[in-house]
Amino acid sequence: MPVTTPVIVHTEIAADDVERSRKFYAELFGWKFEKMEGTCCEGGPSEYLLYTTKDDKGNVAFCVGLMNRMHPEHHITSYIGVDSIDEYAKKVESLGGKIIVPKAPVPGVGYFAVFMDTENNPLGLWQDDENAK
Repeated sequence: MPVTTPVIVHTEIAADDVERSRKFYAELFGWKFEKMEGTCCEGGPSEYLLYTTKDDKGNVAFCVGLMNRMHPEHHITSYIGVDSIDEYAKKVESLGGKIIVPKAPVPGVGYFAVFMDTENNPLGLWQDDENAK
């Protein structure tokens, strides 16, 4: 589905103890995370849990991923849905930002990339694509 206005579509929470974090968010908000089978992407975390919110019509509204912290600076990262990561990666760099994780596939789901904005805030780009390999 084409993105008319880029908005946050997914947030990942990095955790030192995924089970402790899962329990915290379950008790705090009632979120029920489900384990995704396999790895989400090459070089990605070994365990990935997903909580999906729905709108009043039952459509997916927003997703929260819970994963093992992959490095000390790994914190919460929000992903903005766009039609073309390639196009937005060029825009990021032309505006003074920096791509820190190049475009990578999540097989059968889509593509992601991570960038630093001009104030050193990490944000992700997300592109839906069921044909991603």
